Parts: sequence; structure tokens; C-alpha cells
Amino acid sequence: MRTGDYKQTYGELTALVDSPPVWLWSVVLVAALIAAPYAMNAYALSFVTIILITVVGTLGLNILTGYTGLISLGHVGFLVTGAYAYAVLVSKYQMHPLVGFLGAGLVPAAASLIVGAPSLRLKGLYLAITTLAFSFIINTVILEARTLTNGARGIAVQRPEIFGISFDSDAAFTWLCLGFAIATLFATLNIRRSRVGRAFVAIRDNDTAARVMGINLHAYKLLAFVTSAFITGISGALYGIYLSFVSVEGFPFLLSIEALAILIVGGLGSALGAVLGTVFIVLLPEVARLVFSLFSAQMDALFSTGAQELKSMLYGLVIILFLRFQPRGLVGVWHDLRRTWVHWPLRY
Repeated sequence: MRTGDYKQTYGELTALVDSPPVWLWSVVLVAALIAAPYAMNAYALSFVTIILITVVGTLGLNILTGYTGLISLGHVGFLVTGAYAYAVLVSKYQMHPLVGFLGAGLVPAAASLIVGAPSLRLKGLYLAITTLAFSFIINTVILEARTLTNGARGIAVQRPEIFGISFDSDAAFTWLCLGFAIATLFATLNIRRSRVGRAFVAIRDNDTAARVMGINLHAYKLLAFVTSAFITGISGALYGIYLSFVSVEGFPFLLSIEALAILIVGGLGSALGAVLGTVFIVLLPEVARLVFSLFSAQMDALFSTGAQELKSMLYGLVIILFLRFQPRGLVGVWHDLRRTWVHWPLRY
């Protein structure tokens, strides 16, 4: 009987995946997502697209909050900054979409230095309030910079064409989002097993001990802010393209709460948890609507008219339940199930 998993070499400790079946099922999942546009209608495909876009943004926030332990309520500020950066570069100045995506990452990264530098000595609630203030400030700046951003009128965005490949159709755009999601997942996994990622985790676990070990807290916290903002900005650009119109109203504060709910539900500090949490949270309102519609048509109408308010209630309820009964999130549930399977019929 297996009694546990042990790493015997440094290569095993830093391996991206230590199980061949994981690679197999990952390939199967990617193949299924590639084939999804052929098997799904437009409504179902829209959920797949939203999940992929949200995965990118959540993985970005996971670097800051999950890896480094810095709580941010200003996630939506980086999203809207990235969306506007892409829209201004591509729609207003007719630049190549790849330049737009690069700008969508670099502009929020530069903005993260503005909010990150004063926040280096802050922790917990104080840091969260600072990032929350940043999201309101960036919205005001966007609305006032009418020459560049069109103010409250927003900017229309067309789906891109890259290297002669048009992503105008829903299927093609889903594949584009899938490519960004896979690239972001690999990037965050590699960051986690690198020297930088280990420094992030050391700061999260005990910043005093990390400082004693020679880790420059200020430099690595700024790096976490910049990296997280870069990835989040690209997610914002994808979301703006999905909406076909970029405006401040399209990026409500609820998106920040949704991102934190995803990390808590999925499991803090885990890339797998970010993916599982995204699927759970994105589909939660729709599943709740379907369940309640079975009992009453009025509940179905209520979900249509008060969607934002009901989403907030569902997110709050889910956060409370997971913090109380499963603080490790869905990834903890997965690990428990896998351990039970490996040691069945004997358990400890």
C-alpha cells in the first residue's frame, strides 16, 4: 500500500507536473475545449469564453493574493485599465492587436507601481482599502480624460485579426481566449516553482523570516504587483473585446468581489484552485437560476431583473460557507478525494 509521495531529487521538487495521468487528462481537457464550439450553442459557448477570460484574471490575482499574501480589492482597477489601454491603442490609434495586448499589460503594470509603492509598508485591511481607493481613482481618471478615453461614452472595440487569422466569430474568439488561458496557466505555474515564486510564498508565510533570509520585501512586493497587474490587464482587454464596448460601467466593483470569491472557493495559492473556483463561481448564478426556476417562474424573473444583487448575495453566502466548512477550497476537496481513492479501502 502506498503510504505517501516523496520527492527524492531537486528535479522532482521543481517539476511542473509529477504525474503522467495529469498530463493525459490535461490534453483531453484542452482537446475538449478546442472542440467545444462545434458541440455547443452560442449561449453555452459564451459561458466557456467567460470562464477562460476569468481564469486569466484570477491567475493574475492569485500571484498577488494567493502567492504573496497581499489582499487586493482593486482588481477591477487593473481590469478596466487594461481594457482601455487596448481600446485606445487598437480602436483609436489603429495599432496592431498584439501591440494592443502588450499595452493592455504594460499600462496596468505601470499603474500598479503607483499603488504598490505607497502600499509596501501596509498589510491586511489597510492594503485592501488602499487598492480599493485605487480602483475608484482610476475610474475617475478615465472619465475625466475625455480626449483619450471618450469619457462616459466609452470606446467600441472590434474583435482582432492577428497574422491574417480573424477572431471575429464566437468560436475563433473562444480559441483565442483558450490560448491566453493556457499561456497564463503555464506562466503562473512556472513562476510558482521559480526562485521568485518561492520568495513570494516566503513573504506570504512570514515576511519577517523572509527578510532575515535576505529577501528584499519591497522589491518582491512590487514585482508581485507588477506581474499581477500585467496579467490582469490582458484579461481586461479580452473582456472588453468580448463585450465589444469598453466603458467604466462594464467593469463594476462586483468583479473584484467575484475574483476574491474565486480564490477563496478554489483555494488560495493554487493554480488548480483558481481554475476550479472560476468554473464554480461563473456557473453558480446560472445553476441557481435553473434550480429556482423549477419551483417558481417569479424566481426566474427575479434573477433576470436583480442579477447583480443576487450575485452579490450568492458570492457572500459561498464565501462564508467555504471559510467555515472548507477553508482549503475546492482544491482541498480534490486532494481529499484523491487521497481517499489512493488509500482505499484503508483510510487514516
